Amino acid sequence: MKFRHFNPLVILVISLLLLSCKNNKAEAQQLAQLQKPKFEANWESIKANYKDPEWFNKTKFGIFIHWGAYSVPAYGSEWYPRHMYMDTANFNAQLGTGKPGPTKEYLHHKEKWGDQKTFGYKDFIPLFKGEKFNANEWIDLFKKAGAKYVIPVADHHDGFAMYKSNTTRWNAYDMGPKRDILGELFKAGREKGMIMGASSHFAFNWSFYNKKDHFDTSDPQYADLYSSKGKDLKEPVSEEFKARWWARTKDVIDNYQPDILWFDFYLDIPDFADQRPKLAAYYYNKGIEWGKEVVLQDKNFSHEAFPEGTVIYDLERGKLPGIRKLPWQTDTSIGKNSWSYVTNWESKTANQIVDDLVDIVSKNGCLLLNVGPKSDGTIPDDQKEILLQIGAWLDINGEAIYDTKYWKTFGEGPTEVKKGHHSEGNNQDLSAKDIRFTSKENKLYAIVLDWPADGKVNITSLAKQSEYGKDLNIKDISVLGSNEKITWEQTTNGLIITMPTKKPCDYAFTIALTI
Repeated sequence: MKFRHFNPLVILVISLLLLSCKNNKAEAQQLAQLQKPKFEANWESIKANYKDPEWFNKTKFGIFIHWGAYSVPAYGSEWYPRHMYMDTANFNAQLGTGKPGPTKEYLHHKEKWGDQKTFGYKDFIPLFKGEKFNANEWIDLFKKAGAKYVIPVADHHDGFAMYKSNTTRWNAYDMGPKRDILGELFKAGREKGMIMGASSHFAFNWSFYNKKDHFDTSDPQYADLYSSKGKDLKEPVSEEFKARWWARTKDVIDNYQPDILWFDFYLDIPDFADQRPKLAAYYYNKGIEWGKEVVLQDKNFSHEAFPEGTVIYDLERGKLPGIRKLPWQTDTSIGKNSWSYVTNWESKTANQIVDDLVDIVSKNGCLLLNVGPKSDGTIPDDQKEILLQIGAWLDINGEAIYDTKYWKTFGEGPTEVKKGHHSEGNNQDLSAKDIRFTSKENKLYAIVLDWPADGKVNITSLAKQSEYGKDLNIKDISVLGSNEKITWEQTTNGLIITMPTKKPCDYAFTIALTI
């Protein structure tokens, strides 16, 4: 047998090439792993990787904006575009038959605007001018109100996009105001240090409009506004419409990079089950790409559409009766009877809204408060005044609200708070015996929700031998907004505090305990 002798240099080169291939393969595998999205479009991946951003729960107070072509008729509510076509009965959001007969909006429209076949909702869009809209003025007002984040409606049920859309001709840049409303607000807000979000209600566009031959809603040339659904109200959501919904959602995400993305109830129905994990994964991965933590908000309206711990839970016009350890949010409106501007708008008082804010924050929540501008782009004076009153209260008491945490118990008092969506109308006004706690570092804040008639506050849950008071080492007590020295005594019946002789503000009074 003959042995062939190889050149040592050749052997070395071959060895280096083999080692290089092995290293390149390992590097390629590492690169592929790095490039793999953190969030995959399934709940297992999302639950394993998601954590609620800490920054959101520090903000506590935000502004919601319902503004669109529905503010032109200014009648009924932002659901005018739906109700104006209800001629035989009013179908509710779940498509159940409500009160028989034509709605008040249907009759009003006939009388004031004409027949729904010749003057449909689409015909309000040219009348929606927004000629006095000034994004900087709006943001300045919201800052004075003490808000830390702003969520304008990007897409409502009506199908008219309030931004420069790449997916629909029915948008505010090409029609109506002919301005990128969302874009202008985002620019002004971010320049002034606001956190900016957007809301989408577009999923309900699928079955929002009543389709009949004597309405313009059945005209195929307007199907891209009124949806392509047929006349059967309960027709399942088509794949074509879900693709439209996803394209519009991606358009907002990709082009505006919202810090917060809020969704309305219809996304929770079974027809959209396949879209929900896709949305969450896409948006959270985009946040990583942008270098920021983003917040996705959903109502889980009738069931757990988004598993707990994958989004920020949002309650519409409702609160919780106790502490929720995961962050949450109430969205409600200054208006008792509408989200959008209507001529018979009824405002809540600043006192009621501040009490809600305090109650919500004590239970680990945030408040998203809605304003309804007029069609010309102005925010009505009564709404402005309420926002400024809230801001004046926060100027004094914000220390007990912003960047605080819930305490061992949310508070005490006789007034029961109802639970769930649309429950706020069942709540009574809070009283001087209703007290809410928040905490920050070495401070415990006890916020009394009305002024005591005798000038004394007794916090029974902080009594000497009580569960929460027995280990409380109180070093000092003050009342925010007052320079008066506060006298107090901790007894077996409670922590008794003599309030200042002069009220420091108009409602919800903060007692600060240094502990």
